[in-house]
Amino acid sequence: MIKERMFKGGEFLITDALPEEVFSPEDFTQEQRLIAQSAEKFILGEVVERKDELEEMNPVLLRQLLLKAGELGFLSADIPETYGGAELDKVSSSLIGERVGQGPSGFAISQMAHTGIGSLPIALFGTAEQKKKYLPKLASGELIGAFALTEPEHGSDALGAKTTAVLSPDGKYYILNGQKQFITNAGFADVYSTYAQVDGEKFTSFIVERAWKGVSLDAEEKKMGIHGSSTCSVVFQDVKVPVENVLGEIGRGHVVALNTLNVGRYKIAALTVGVAKMLIGEAVQHAKTRVQFGRPICEFGLIKQKIAEMVVKTYVTESMVYRTARLLDLALEGVDPADEDAGRKTGDALRSYALECSINKIFGSEMLGYVADESVQIMGGYGYIKDNPIEGAYRDSRIHRIWEGTNEIMRLVIVNTLLRAGKTGVLPLREACARVKENLKGNANEASHEGGLLEDERAMVARAKQMMLLVIDCAIKKYGSALPNEQEVVGLLAYMIIEVFAMESGLLRALKKAMKEKEERSIIHRAAAQVYIHESFPRVEMMVKETLAALFEGEDLATKLTDLKKLAQFIPANVVALRREIAESVIAASRYHLTRL
Repeated sequence: MIKERMFKGGEFLITDALPEEVFSPEDFTQEQRLIAQSAEKFILGEVVERKDELEEMNPVLLRQLLLKAGELGFLSADIPETYGGAELDKVSSSLIGERVGQGPSGFAISQMAHTGIGSLPIALFGTAEQKKKYLPKLASGELIGAFALTEPEHGSDALGAKTTAVLSPDGKYYILNGQKQFITNAGFADVYSTYAQVDGEKFTSFIVERAWKGVSLDAEEKKMGIHGSSTCSVVFQDVKVPVENVLGEIGRGHVVALNTLNVGRYKIAALTVGVAKMLIGEAVQHAKTRVQFGRPICEFGLIKQKIAEMVVKTYVTESMVYRTARLLDLALEGVDPADEDAGRKTGDALRSYALECSINKIFGSEMLGYVADESVQIMGGYGYIKDNPIEGAYRDSRIHRIWEGTNEIMRLVIVNTLLRAGKTGVLPLREACARVKENLKGNANEASHEGGLLEDERAMVARAKQMMLLVIDCAIKKYGSALPNEQEVVGLLAYMIIEVFAMESGLLRALKKAMKEKEERSIIHRAAAQVYIHESFPRVEMMVKETLAALFEGEDLATKLTDLKKLAQFIPANVVALRREIAESVIAASRYHLTRL
């Protein structure tokens, strides 16, 4: 019997996984389903009804709701039991995040920031004393956490922070001076995980308490969306931070910051899935009741097409999120949170999946932007009216492409991470590229016509990987170590890597669904995978062509395009019919129904 496998970060590019080897939402345990149901009950039953109150900045209400969430265990999923947490697996933690995403954005963002980047630095990298002091109260909601990294002049270039930390003459304190900007939860947080330069060059993390002398706040920012959440600047003026509040090691603040952000990024993707499902339900229900030309608009082909596309993108994102969550769980198995070396081991494990976490963040945020936009379109004028949940979600969705690493930075991270893994031998990238070229010589890439379950789509995903490896090999050979400086080329490579992971994740989930249940119960799953792969495959081909044209010209370009043609052949599926089938199934259910809890 084939068992689940712990693939290395980025290994999906060079290995064709089997459905049994990866985790999908169909593998949720009964306990995980109950956790999701409990979180949904809390959000829909106790938070949504306070939506209007949460639209305004209401820190008292936010704290009350966060305390209730803490009582129910929804703030402590990633905190060890030893320190008052639930110590849940990352799949369960993601399920909570997804359900929270279905609630008002003010609460959802506050909860996400608190449980993610607000608490994780201490949970992952704190000393035993720091964890004992802060984590139980962060787990209960008695203390609220925030992550203070960005500065007025340093956003994406956060490690170049200007905030300073100078050791006091008696060696008991670091004197902190500087300003942090756009800090979520800042207005009512009690604890900040922040960052400063020690001796002007040692980027270091610190735990700072809001009540300390010298900590002050600027006014709340007036934002486009996520109304009701707190966002303001934090100012440090001669703040005396006890040396025991150094988080991690002096000069190793980047380890704390970047690994915390890795987890935060995939958590954003989980939240976007929850929001997208909510939007699909709202849009479908409107389409069923809005009558034009004598019939509900859900009966029109172009509306069905929109609904289907929203569902397909959400399905693929969901598949990626839980595949990645389980990889993180497998990587963290055996790491004892009480171990003195737990921070380093955890950092190593999380860092190994920086590529997948970045993919999730990009894909989830861009998927939600698409779903929100199309939901407004289906609603028509109603979707443009303030106080309509879709209008609010349209504005709210925009932030996810910016914070916790802009999507442009994430694309650079994806390629740089892959190149580093290849260079260090963590991934046999060079050997994989060589195999593709060897196969091309033998013309061993004919499209499959065997008629097996999603057989053509399997072949297309495999050949998309080969196209990707072909072009990345060309880029490395042309630019060598200077490749990261060619950002337009790097961006194209990142797009291709993202599409490969997305295609394969949807494909494997659909195949697994078909293998585990009766074939008729997997029809919509298979249709969703087919639609996405048949749309994505030609996109990959076009990006490969664009990249090759940037690398070569004349006869060299013609030769490479000839090689590409061998890989890019495919027989189109009837995606029009497949979309109709998906849309009609979702319209009948009046909601996104591909995941069963």
